[in-house]
Amino acid sequence: MFAALTYSFDGFKHAVGETAFRQELLAFCIAMIVFAISGAAAVHYLIGLILFLILAAFEAVNTTIEHIVDRMSAEKSDFGKHAKDLGSFAVFCLLCANGIFALYVLAQAILP
Repeated sequence: MFAALTYSFDGFKHAVGETAFRQELLAFCIAMIVFAISGAAAVHYLIGLILFLILAAFEAVNTTIEHIVDRMSAEKSDFGKHAKDLGSFAVFCLLCANGIFALYVLAQAILP
């Protein structure tokens, strides 16, 4: 278990080195601050955290796909482009889910 934890921490350090992950982490922190200001319920924080963790996992898988494609072939190919595009689309879907949920929480605070 210690080795697995070490590998996971190394993966986290690599993710933090990625600009997209840092931006997503910043957006999550801002969303949590906005939730606090708006008086969000505890369940909203929990759902927001779960959605962020799923997003982080998808971002890690997308980065892995990009690394593997780049490693396997130096030249551009339709196969590699499609793999990268699909990974990017998966992240985009999770970004939308996070955004929609954040808007929902804000709407709950603003609308009676």
